[in-house]
Amino acid sequence: MKGRKVLFIDTAHPILMLELEKDGFQCDAFPDYGRDDYKKIIKDYTGVIIRSKVKLDADFLARASSLKFIGRVGAGMENIDLDYAHQKGIVCINAPEGNRDAVGEQAIGMLLSLMNNLLVADQEVRKGKWEREQNRGYELGGKTIGIIGYGNTGSAFAKKLSGFDMRVLAYDKYKSDYSNEFVKESNMATLYESCDVLSLHVPLTNETYYLVDHEYLNRFKKPIYVVNTSRGKVVHTKDLVANLENGKVIGACLDVLEYEGLSFESLDPDIIPETFHKLIAMKNVILSPHIAGWTHESNYKLAMTIVKKVRKLNL
Repeated sequence: MKGRKVLFIDTAHPILMLELEKDGFQCDAFPDYGRDDYKKIIKDYTGVIIRSKVKLDADFLARASSLKFIGRVGAGMENIDLDYAHQKGIVCINAPEGNRDAVGEQAIGMLLSLMNNLLVADQEVRKGKWEREQNRGYELGGKTIGIIGYGNTGSAFAKKLSGFDMRVLAYDKYKSDYSNEFVKESNMATLYESCDVLSLHVPLTNETYYLVDHEYLNRFKKPIYVVNTSRGKVVHTKDLVANLENGKVIGACLDVLEYEGLSFESLDPDIIPETFHKLIAMKNVILSPHIAGWTHESNYKLAMTIVKKVRKLNL
């Protein structure tokens, strides 16, 4: 097929463009373009590479008369109208395999830092304070962790927890028969009864939007730690903050926030409420800017995962 062109709407590791060019694709990138600019030229492209800069909704895809595939350099696909793409015969591929190890490692790193007061202690020592008893931590060993969503990141997280002597349970509405040496398949009733730690590894869908709210948190028998490396809007931040204040949630590790902009590159200044200011003042909360899957290694692995999947399309 001659004239195969791929439009890079977002940046990716250079290996992605190099490998596609080796396969005979013409790869174009216009970093200064906005959504309307891309809409004008999308009809000329066989493929498009995105992360989260532009939403590929029905209005956009209706103009993509030559499009055969969309490659999302990441895991989440919520910025693509998947149903409409399927109707048009456009194959949508993503790369959750590429950053699952990075996400699993960061989730553990944040949890260890929180439970051992490392960020607080670090700042105190830098100010000349030497508070040992006040910074006595808690061990992971002997505790029960509940993983919600047992896909790529959930399973990678469970595997990386294997050396901590925890009881690792997982619930996935759409999977079964996945118990192994790293995890025990469970149900929400058991998680509500047993969990000390809750870790979220689900995509953002209509089902998971504000999944974790006041009612959800208060179904847990014990006070819990909450870890979110999935999507910000899976957690109702106002309810989380209220439960951090009343002690139902002991602490939270949040790599994602519901106040992020579409591209995840910044917080949206138009939707930051007083709740956010309460959150950032809490010492029992650890925050990072949506970087759990954002390592040097995952950057390369994400790109190569897309390359391999495009090659399998045999375009």
